[in-house]
Amino acid sequence: MAMLSTEQLQELEPDVQNAPADVGTVEMIVRRPDVGEREVLAQGRLIVGEGLEGDNYVARGSSKTDDGKAHPEAQLNIMRSRAVDAVAAGDRDRWALAGDQLFVDFDLSVTNLPTGTRLAIGDAVLEVSAKPHTGCAKFADRYGMDAARWINSSKEHRYRGINAMVVESGAIRTGDAIRKL
Repeated sequence: MAMLSTEQLQELEPDVQNAPADVGTVEMIVRRPDVGEREVLAQGRLIVGEGLEGDNYVARGSSKTDDGKAHPEAQLNIMRSRAVDAVAAGDRDRWALAGDQLFVDFDLSVTNLPTGTRLAIGDAVLEVSAKPHTGCAKFADRYGMDAARWINSSKEHRYRGINAMVVESGAIRTGDAIRKL
């Protein structure tokens, strides 16, 4: 499996940053039914308070909350498809390893999507949360330390992506538009 160097990833930045800003596309939906498991879906349902139906978000909980329950601002992890494609060295079969539920061809930067921005996907509505989404040790194991450093290098561009909350439940499909409301 190919792992790109920091320099190689930096060369890809213009394309990663060139994602659409107003209307993008859902490129992949991934459900995590259990720790370490991934299911790529053609369609799914987003549920208020739960995230992606069948995902282990609620059951897994969080070590970052006082009560150990799932973090309310991290129902969904959303990553730019162009960024995950860069760290996966163009191997789409390795995208799901990132651990995100949605991969979108969309500009997730702070400037384009400040905290509180609402997004429509299919029949669902999401809200960008303030909780940062960062690459962890698992990310470094799967894509390399250079990729982990690069993915976390720009808080402004949010290469690693965003966390979001479902504010209106609804069906979503690969290929759906994602747009700001």
